[in-house]
Amino acid sequence: MATHTAEANRSPAREQGRRNSLDTSGDRRPFEDLVNYAREYAREQPEMAALWCLGIGFVLGWKLKPW
Repeated sequence: MATHTAEANRSPAREQGRRNSLDTSGDRRPFEDLVNYAREYAREQPEMAALWCLGIGFVLGWKLKPW
C-alpha cells in the first residue's frame, strides 16, 4: 500500500480553508472544527479511522441492544 504525505495531498483551496479556520476573529465553531479535524484525520489515516468507527459501533451496538 502506497503512503502519501500530508503535504502532497493539500490543495490551495484546503490551505485557504485552513487559514480561515485559524483566523482569530472571535467567531468560534467547535462542531465544524471537530468535523473538519475528523475528515482530515480520516484522509491521512483511513485504516485507523475505520478501526475507530468499528470500535464505536461495536460498543454502541452492545450497550443499545434491543433485548
